[in-house]
Amino acid sequence: MVTELGEFLRNRRAAISPEQAGLVSYGARRVPGLRREELAQLAGVSPTYYTRLEQSDHHNASDAVLDALARALRLSDGERDHLRRLARPASGSAVAGCVCPRASALTVLHTVPAPALIIDHTNDVAAWNQLGHLLFGHTQPYERPETADRPNLARMLFLEPDGPELYVDPAEVMRTMVGFLRYSSGLHPDDPRLSRLVGELTQRSDEFAELWAEHPVADCGFGTKHFRHPLVGRLDLTYEVMRLPESSLRMVIYSAEPGSAAADGLELLARA
Repeated sequence: MVTELGEFLRNRRAAISPEQAGLVSYGARRVPGLRREELAQLAGVSPTYYTRLEQSDHHNASDAVLDALARALRLSDGERDHLRRLARPASGSAVAGCVCPRASALTVLHTVPAPALIIDHTNDVAAWNQLGHLLFGHTQPYERPETADRPNLARMLFLEPDGPELYVDPAEVMRTMVGFLRYSSGLHPDDPRLSRLVGELTQRSDEFAELWAEHPVADCGFGTKHFRHPLVGRLDLTYEVMRLPESSLRMVIYSAEPGSAAADGLELLARA
């Protein structure tokens, strides 16, 4: 039986060699990375128990076992959290329909003097301010997030012909985007909109399908993005993410170093 947990564990143990894990490898190996029995040894569990864990019997895994697996597989903090969610799926985590931002959140959004947008767990854009619209969707109606056909950052990146051209390093942005959707799927495993989005992207984009199979996981709470904007050229912007309470929404705010070329570019964009 193939499970999300099993796929994640198999992918991660295939990425670690016995030498990296501190083990001695003997003879030819048919598969890359660690064998099941080797990972079981490192985690301090029996090979039989670990095999059940990979296949289906995962709901009784203790914190100690999950922590031992995370250490052996050298998981990041985000990947460790993802492992716990896959091992213990939350009930009632489905998110029905589109979530609308509260009026107070929209007030904050439109007072931010920088590109900002509110996105949900599927990367649907629930709202953007003027600069956020110019940065991500200057060819689209400003009112589009208020319609049933909301912009979706993942669809824009993977399915629109000029989607990757917005970024200096589209391959890295694609991996991060897929990592966020993997992270989100762990938080909302029963959400039908997220499932439909992943299915659509897997069928229509070879790049997405390949990355999805690699199981990257990324919370994307902060970082830097390098834009190649068609109106103002290169923009190197940092971003911070704020989770909005009692919803799956996040507010993302982009900023430029004062006095930088990116700051000048944002001033030009504001006048576009």
